[in-house]
Amino acid sequence: MAYDSTQMIPPNDPNRTQIGGIDANRTQMSNGVMMPDMNRTAMAGSMQALVLECVPENTYALATSNTRQHVLVKMTGSGMSMGARMPLNLCLILDRSGSMEGPPMDYMKRACSYVVDLLEPNDVLSIVAFTDQAEVVMPARKVVNKALIKQHIDMLQVGNTTDLFGGIQLGAAQIASVASPGYVNRALLLTDGEPTAGNKDFQSIVGQVAEQKSRGITVTALGFGMEYNEELLAAIAKRSGGNYYYITRPELIPEIFRKELETLMNVVARNVKVRVHMSRWVQVRQIYGKLPTFGQRSAEVMLADLERGQTQTAIVELELGNRPGGKYRVAKVEVVYDDSVTARTESVVGDVVVEFTSDTSLVAANVNPQVQREIEVAEASKNLEKTVMGMRTQQVSPADAMRELEKTRSMLIQQGKTLQAQDIEKAMNEIRQGAGAEKTLMGTIINLERGKS
Repeated sequence: MAYDSTQMIPPNDPNRTQIGGIDANRTQMSNGVMMPDMNRTAMAGSMQALVLECVPENTYALATSNTRQHVLVKMTGSGMSMGARMPLNLCLILDRSGSMEGPPMDYMKRACSYVVDLLEPNDVLSIVAFTDQAEVVMPARKVVNKALIKQHIDMLQVGNTTDLFGGIQLGAAQIASVASPGYVNRALLLTDGEPTAGNKDFQSIVGQVAEQKSRGITVTALGFGMEYNEELLAAIAKRSGGNYYYITRPELIPEIFRKELETLMNVVARNVKVRVHMSRWVQVRQIYGKLPTFGQRSAEVMLADLERGQTQTAIVELELGNRPGGKYRVAKVEVVYDDSVTARTESVVGDVVVEFTSDTSLVAANVNPQVQREIEVAEASKNLEKTVMGMRTQQVSPADAMRELEKTRSMLIQQGKTLQAQDIEKAMNEIRQGAGAEKTLMGTIINLERGKS
């Protein structure tokens, strides 16, 4: 049933409105009990894996004309159930083309063995390698006989070309062969080159990853060296909700594998979807950095998995039709996710309430600085992507790129985004040394788009 909220909130109860005759102060919980908002919020903080906060850009809007309003949707992974985790259903999809010969192959084997050491008997592991075609090195199995698994890893040998599409397809099939709501499904894709065999089409590869995401399979993209296509790997990470890593030297491969595995072991919310339910006089103009799907008075986006203690944000831009003066709930934000401890599908909701007024000074005095900062960061991500594309096509000179990056770095420092600012500084050093900085900046763009902190 489509969401509607056209009734004004009565002045004597600024937090109450109705949807279909039901108090909006109450919501239907999964156990069938109707609970007040205050109790619901307390439960979300104490029992659920994800805590939701919806912050409007302004608590006031002009009643006399159409206006635009941003809403910061802030999701934080709960620290509850420390130490508890679902078992992993993990596939290592490994590039064994000729360029991996020597130290890269040696360190890749060492990294895979390290992964085996960190996994537990309830975890499932499969290994797929690709050269001119993809092959299953080890089918999906529980991590019981670690010595035998390491033997499979040690037998890896380099080949010739790079069938990236086939590797992802075969790896996803291994994960799907044991797919269950009781597992965290993830593929780790390591490659050092462009696709040179099989289906090499950019859109086909990215489309396949998006399809796997719809089935609950996430792909983390790990690019090694200078020859891989950072635009392709970044698109894989974005469309599947996985992470993106740029590995500069072969000896760093084991450390990056360890970092990603520890991330997986701390995932508390998977298959995260944000749904914005709009009133009849409200439209979603955009969700920054996302490609929403639209329904009847609703918009939905998929987000990356959320780790314990981590925060992700999304910025929704709304267009509000003019209203008579008074408080209205302009939208309801619903976040649906799979709890990685209980394996149940859960949801949390938040209301976006705005008071319409003809007093322009009241509107001007109530802009939320936190939301303004997040908008500035989102715009910086867009500009950073333009700079990267300009560098790649040589339409932006190194000097112009340095100026843009310095502005972005300074802004990120002011906004407390120190890790991303350090990435920008690293990219600037690479440009000073005459090297390409696009691979470093791609990871920064992804993290800024996700609002990760």
